[in-house]
Amino acid sequence: MKLFPYGHATHPQWQMAAGLVLAQLRAYLALPGYAKSPTLALLYITDHYAPHAQDILDHLSAELPDITDWSGTVGVGIASNNVEYFDEPALTVMLCELPHDQYRVFSGVSPLPQAGQGRFKAHTALVHADATTPDVAELIDEMAQRTGSGYVFGGLASSRSGTVQFALSGHGNVKGQGAAGGAFTGGLSGVAFGQGAALMSRITQGCRPVSAHHEITACESNVVTELDGQPALDVMLADLGVSLDEPREALAKVRSTLVGLSRPADIPHDGAGHAARRHGQFGAEVLVRHLIGLDPARKGIAIAEVPAVGMKLAFCERNVEAARADLVRVCAEIREELEPEEVTLEVASALSASEAESAPHAARRIAGAVYVSCSGRGGPHFGAPSAELQIVRRALGDVPLVGFFAGGEIARHHLYGYTGVLTVFTSQE
Repeated sequence: MKLFPYGHATHPQWQMAAGLVLAQLRAYLALPGYAKSPTLALLYITDHYAPHAQDILDHLSAELPDITDWSGTVGVGIASNNVEYFDEPALTVMLCELPHDQYRVFSGVSPLPQAGQGRFKAHTALVHADATTPDVAELIDEMAQRTGSGYVFGGLASSRSGTVQFALSGHGNVKGQGAAGGAFTGGLSGVAFGQGAALMSRITQGCRPVSAHHEITACESNVVTELDGQPALDVMLADLGVSLDEPREALAKVRSTLVGLSRPADIPHDGAGHAARRHGQFGAEVLVRHLIGLDPARKGIAIAEVPAVGMKLAFCERNVEAARADLVRVCAEIREELEPEEVTLEVASALSASEAESAPHAARRIAGAVYVSCSGRGGPHFGAPSAELQIVRRALGDVPLVGFFAGGEIARHHLYGYTGVLTVFTSQE
């Protein structure tokens, strides 16, 4: 598998940005190490371009007539290799060369069939979703059940204006549906991949636990009333080291506190969760949710989730160093699993080159990557503009990458928060 051509640009006029991206794509298509016959394009735009989404798709698909399938969405920020664009008009495109029988674009117009039905067998899927869709978390779980692995990845579109998703298959001619423009609002869309399209995905959390994991022993709706058989509010105040006798200090601490929830059945069996916990971070089994209120009458705490008795709960906080360390960890895990154990001196020198000399290399066995991060993680949270994507580049290597900053991140069959989801297309050679 050769490298996927990609491009990114910012400009007040979308036509100029599209022209710059097309020039980059055509330049990569002419290079020997890059794919020559891509068929699937991933397109992400910032919300500045949302009103022009259909025009952008029409223009790009007309300029790239050999690309038969398109997928993507809008974000308040978008990502590409070593760069992120926040609060500015920008777009990014990656052209994927995959066998036609190993992927399928889906949307509300052309939904993905149930697992086991139809000729195409979905193994995993890249999912874009509208946060305003009713029961979106349940729909994501149901979508995961339509795949053989039960694992999907992606994120919720984020926008300060309208949200939009791109889903175009065969130039918009969907059998039984007539012509479809390719730009949609609401619901879910994305690309399902067969088992022959080799992918590897990892989740990186942006929060650090500040307490032990407690068992939820009593709850009502979204209010946790008991932890380990004790009043939940008392347990939280003790863990945070504050008292309601000093309400101002306590309130400030509570406002910066979140909760991490997990079910024993969700603990992954790939060792990733254990690796994270060894470094004092959450594993992929933990869902971070807001703490939205206190209930002194019931000695309870209200959270932005409906928990169940038996779940584990830990109090946590957003932490830059923990987020950096965990992002480096997941990139290192991917590199270690993909790069060969024995290489020539020439290859070893190329892989260990400094950032200034770094270049894509076949030994990494990564054709391209998709990175979906929380809109609250990018930019200043990591210390500087594009710092998060620079960490990815230094840790993963100089590989083609596109993505966006979401209003919620999708991984496994869950909807996460304050999370990054890194997925790479790998070579099976």
